Amino acid sequence: MKKLIFTAVALAFVVGGYLSFTTVDSTTPVAVAAKKTYNGTMYVAGMGGHFAVAKVTVDPNDASNPIKVNSLDMLDIGGKTHPTHDARIDVEDNNIMYWSTYKTDNRKADGKLHVGKSDLKTGEVLKDVAFNLPKRVKWSGANYCGSGQSKTTFMPVSMANEGYVDVFDKETMKLKHRVFLDDLGIKSGESTFAHGINSPDMKHFLLTLNHTPAGHLKWTGNTRLILLDMAALENGKMKKVADAMITGKPKDAKGGTITFRQFYSQDGKYIFQSGADRGYLIDAKTLKVLDEITPLPGENHDIMPTPDGKYAIMTLREKAKDFEGKDSVDGTLLLYDVEARKTVGKTVSVCFACHKDEGVGKAVLCGLDGTWN
Repeated sequence: MKKLIFTAVALAFVVGGYLSFTTVDSTTPVAVAAKKTYNGTMYVAGMGGHFAVAKVTVDPNDASNPIKVNSLDMLDIGGKTHPTHDARIDVEDNNIMYWSTYKTDNRKADGKLHVGKSDLKTGEVLKDVAFNLPKRVKWSGANYCGSGQSKTTFMPVSMANEGYVDVFDKETMKLKHRVFLDDLGIKSGESTFAHGINSPDMKHFLLTLNHTPAGHLKWTGNTRLILLDMAALENGKMKKVADAMITGKPKDAKGGTITFRQFYSQDGKYIFQSGADRGYLIDAKTLKVLDEITPLPGENHDIMPTPDGKYAIMTLREKAKDFEGKDSVDGTLLLYDVEARKTVGKTVSVCFACHKDEGVGKAVLCGLDGTWN
């Protein structure tokens, strides 16, 4: 693991005995217990072919700066030839992370896509499998981004047109199956930017598709949620269990709703869905929207819940000034309070602290995964 920077972000915070007081009457104070704090390591995917490794403290008691970045490091998977949006930590071994590439290694249609896995303790790339774009792909401006897993397979989802889900054996990283969306009766161009993730019990795979019935990239702001049978998908078949549609803002010059990566809460109760100009909190059983998280200070690409599902960390692409003072984009994190149905405090950068030292003026993040202490 190549270390770029290891520095504490000196933002003071109170641990443990934080109390706020209210009153039952004019003389009787009632102590309100401090909200739980969380410590963990976030792996944030970047187009530079690496992951920002951010050790964070999440303290919801701090209404202004609830996420503190205690240190930043970097996990390199191949540099410029391996632009990535996808981080997926193994459900049974949190020292192993699977990943896939968003672009081919030469940025052209004749280049190679890569899927691999890394050792999070050593930073070593354990497997890196390269292969050609499928012949059926007509547009390859965006490739892998979302992904799910079963106990034995890693399943990256392609944003290409035509979109597809791949099923790789975790041990060997050999491709077992490639399943295109027409298996569900979805024709080329009728959807844009497919993503997906497994349910916590691994019985289902949630496939999300930006609904574009008028043609590829013709954004309506709406998204199809399709729940698939995991056992069938592992065997190369798409078997639909449930289907729903969520709505958003059609894309225009000022922006709009485009859905990207998502997470389930560990108890399987909620789905946290990113949507560019907003995020969604979704009931996992009914697939109905419980909250639209908006407005946001940047473009939302992923939402990862805390282990208890009380909060979630959002990744944002946020306008910022680079090390030369020029207009640029930074990768930031923002906290969402599930019970209160609102974001908490300010965003925190997980990219520029390193990029400025290296003279890199732009940071394009996307997905994340993480481990909690």
